[in-house]
Amino acid sequence: MTPTGPHIAVVDDEADARAMVGEYLRLHGFDVALCEGGRALRAHLQIRTPDLIVLDLNMPEEDGLSIVRDLKARSPIPIIMLTATASPIDRVVGLELGADDYLPKPCELRELVARVRSVLRRAQGTPAAPAPASAPAASPEAPSRTIRFGTKWLELDALRLRDDAGMEQPLTRSEFDLLKAFADHPKRALSRERLLDLADARDPDAFDRAIDVRINRIRKKVEPDPANPRYIRTVRGLGYIFRPEGD
Repeated sequence: MTPTGPHIAVVDDEADARAMVGEYLRLHGFDVALCEGGRALRAHLQIRTPDLIVLDLNMPEEDGLSIVRDLKARSPIPIIMLTATASPIDRVVGLELGADDYLPKPCELRELVARVRSVLRRAQGTPAAPAPASAPAASPEAPSRTIRFGTKWLELDALRLRDDAGMEQPLTRSEFDLLKAFADHPKRALSRERLLDLADARDPDAFDRAIDVRINRIRKKVEPDPANPRYIRTVRGLGYIFRPEGD
């Protein structure tokens, strides 16, 4: 039976590892394409856009971090990184470039499937239920679904960040989830652990540092001066707080 689930591209220069991961994902209902490196992945992207990419970072033809950088500059496709080195530097750099999750190799395949499903849920979001035909139009007093974040506006229903001119600022799903967590809890100090929970951004190697990396990325997009943040402030010894007024 041909899988009809989300389309996953598995990129790994090791044929045995590539085949093993691909076969396991197919057994769990995913539609899988196997690519031996960056060149093969780009050729595949000309034919079909995957819903998610599982990417080995250590490849001789082109290293995975270069691929992450290139893809995230052009597309919001979610990426799960795999690497045998388990290098904290690779992990942090990959997250800074916009990768959505990370697993060391050899990975537990059941965990990989769980991560794939979790990242896909975050990437796809949960569509809002359509209003009944008889529902009255929203009154002017209805709560706004657009939140001001420094130099940008977060549109909760549209799942996007834009500037005053309406130009969209690209966000990964994990970045949007963090901004939404702040929007839902203004002027409240949130621990890193609480933010991981609210943004569904857990990592088994846990990962206070993962939140710090993502906060730094967000600040570059919303703060007038990211080096001296006014809106997403650090609370020493605890975590972060969103100050809508920048006070």
